[in-house]
Amino acid sequence: MTNASGLPKLAAVLGIAVFAILPTAGLPAFYESFFYLVFFWVSLSTSWALLSGFAGYFSLGHAAFFGVGMYTTATLTTKFEVPFLATIPAAAALAALLGIGIGAVVFRVRRLRGELFALLTLAVTFVIATIILNTPIDGGAGVFMISVPMPAIMSSQTGTIYVLGFAMCMLTLAIAWWVAHSRLGMGLFAIHDDEDVAEAKGVPTFRYKIVAFALSAGIAGAVGGIHAMYVGFLTVGGTFELTVPLYVVLMSVLGGSRHWFGPAVGATVITALLYAFISGGEAMIGRALVGAILIIAILWLPDGVVPAVQKWLRRRRVAPAGATSTTTPAEPVPVEPAPAKPVGVRNILEARAVAKRFGGLQALDGVDLDVREGEILGLVGPNGSGKTTLINVISGHFPLTSGAIAVDGVQIGHLPAHEIAGRGVARTYQIPRPFANMTVLDNVTLAATFGGPARPAAEMRDEAVHWIGFTGLAGKEAALPAELNLHERKFLELARALAARPKLLLLDEVLSGLNPAEIDNAIRLVRAIRAQGATIVFVEHLMRAVVELSDRVAVLNEGKLFALGAPREVMRDPRVISIYLGKAYAA
Repeated sequence: MTNASGLPKLAAVLGIAVFAILPTAGLPAFYESFFYLVFFWVSLSTSWALLSGFAGYFSLGHAAFFGVGMYTTATLTTKFEVPFLATIPAAAALAALLGIGIGAVVFRVRRLRGELFALLTLAVTFVIATIILNTPIDGGAGVFMISVPMPAIMSSQTGTIYVLGFAMCMLTLAIAWWVAHSRLGMGLFAIHDDEDVAEAKGVPTFRYKIVAFALSAGIAGAVGGIHAMYVGFLTVGGTFELTVPLYVVLMSVLGGSRHWFGPAVGATVITALLYAFISGGEAMIGRALVGAILIIAILWLPDGVVPAVQKWLRRRRVAPAGATSTTTPAEPVPVEPAPAKPVGVRNILEARAVAKRFGGLQALDGVDLDVREGEILGLVGPNGSGKTTLINVISGHFPLTSGAIAVDGVQIGHLPAHEIAGRGVARTYQIPRPFANMTVLDNVTLAATFGGPARPAAEMRDEAVHWIGFTGLAGKEAALPAELNLHERKFLELARALAARPKLLLLDEVLSGLNPAEIDNAIRLVRAIRAQGATIVFVEHLMRAVVELSDRVAVLNEGKLFALGAPREVMRDPRVISIYLGKAYAA
């Protein structure tokens, strides 16, 4: 088993070694140019995937950064006589700065996602192309680079271009691999699936998107700098043409844009097809094959070739009896009834005059509320009374209109959601919102990684495994959320929240949609959580659970705190009965 698992790594090392020494084999210039173009498209499509594939911000403006890199190298070499190799870092830096500048504006506007982001990046391409065309950078005549000296890395110019393209390709793939296996990559994948939930779980979404944009644009700029030397003559029309982003998107989607190696596979296949048929009628055959492959990929391989192959291999792989795993499987954790710890005197949550307005709708109107350490506070009220809105403003999903919120004495009312999560606030969602493309284990590990204290990766994974077992999901670690039923998805929400080791746990209708047996199990689970010293705000419509679990109950009505006190006293209050059932029942 060990030998078999090492074969892909051995094949990769041998492949890299072969391509590294290939220019010394005396190949004809045509083949060196062909391999360079493969490296070129692999680098460009992989750089696109860092933002658009990993984080889900679909861009049609990749030609802008590629073009900036090309014209940076052309301008520095022809007008300022800067050595060619020295211009490549400058091309990468300028393109990265452009990406950072765009991201710093666009990523602050929540509605600029999806197709709006794609159209905006396309518009940026046209703007940059127009500026370059109408300034001395190009001026409409194009830029000749024939006289720029080529560094003598190899004996021929095509050999030198091959080496530069190969080095750029290897660097790009190394960066993509590192991102995919790092904390940054985990955060980007979460942003791709549900950006708002990722922020609430502690992912610094704005900063991570800026980093991804800078990497994506910077690599494209460096690729453009090398490619400028390859083409020798630059024109705005040829540099900023729409086919560049379209081919990049096609290559990434075909191979699998969420996998670090997927775009490389797609780029290799499509480049081979495009350049295998290079004469008149044959060129049309190549384009037709590319179109057919795209149709097939969309219909039968929506996630791309590499993810499809991985799924197929996972289905075929049967672990031998003595196989070991890097992650200890979760085991069911018995939920033992335990006496609750006494409620403390220190306030974990303090809300003062909390108000939230949506246009002309006053969702919260001057709510004052304290929650003591170790307490379970039931939060009830009719539909539309402001319960979930209060959870949302405490967790940072919505900004406060006015008022103040403090957790453990620290003001959090105007902090972004990821900082609030980092200060010990975790929440569940009324309708479960797991990260759809992450396994159960990865969902919970992400919450432990970003929401809890900094720990080694192995320890955070063990923490995730513990809470998976605690919530009754043992054996489901490798399952995707779509494979779980509602009860299991609800408990996955709870496991994610617990993995962050929160000071304050916000539970938003975790019992809704469950059958009586599942409700009893959930009640025992909440009691066990409380017995470990957790402080809980518990939004629920099931009054039996509210009365059994809560130390105190707060009733909201029309955005205001309507009643507060012991559960049985509050629920017998005629005023509370009237807002639920009407005055006739209250009488």
